[in-house]
Amino acid sequence: MPWKKANRELMQLLADSLQGYRVERKMMFGSVAYFVNNNMFAGVHEDNVIMRLSEEDRQEILSTYHEITRFTPMGRVMKEYAALPELICADKDIFTKWLGRSYRYAASLPQKEKKRRKKRG
Repeated sequence: MPWKKANRELMQLLADSLQGYRVERKMMFGSVAYFVNNNMFAGVHEDNVIMRLSEEDRQEILSTYHEITRFTPMGRVMKEYAALPELICADKDIFTKWLGRSYRYAASLPQKEKKRRKKRG
């Protein structure tokens, strides 16, 4: 399956929605991803916003919105992530509700240590 560039409107929506949140922005999957305590919780991949959710929240979102799927980049399921398509993201109430849950879940996780870069040469 060919690589598809990240949806720029979704990248802007996510950036705008995270105003006021204490997050770190990094590049992943050829797009933006957001972290709290070095734990990724949201980002954009192709035409989806991906969100990290607790098991309970993931089950709820997947059973409530049939358009939402598990995040499966390159055929591998990222077990804690759901992929929200543009149609769902367009509903501000739904989007902000789940983005808040994603943030709170990742913030509740232990701080992840940053990986050290190997020195070249």
